[in-house]
Amino acid sequence: MSVPLSAAELDDRIAIVRDNIRQLIEQAAGAAGDGNEERAADRLASQNEELDRLVAQRDALHK
Repeated sequence: MSVPLSAAELDDRIAIVRDNIRQLIEQAAGAAGDGNEERAADRLASQNEELDRLVAQRDALHK
């Protein structure tokens, strides 16, 4: 069972995931045509899911 995160911890993790997404987009643009598109898309989808989960947790804290 995981320990609930504080609002500040959630904000920090959200910022990290958003930066990860930005970096993945940059990497995907630079590696276009290398055959890594599927792997990059999977990583990007995973980070977007994590971002959605963290934002939902933060929103629930504020309600």
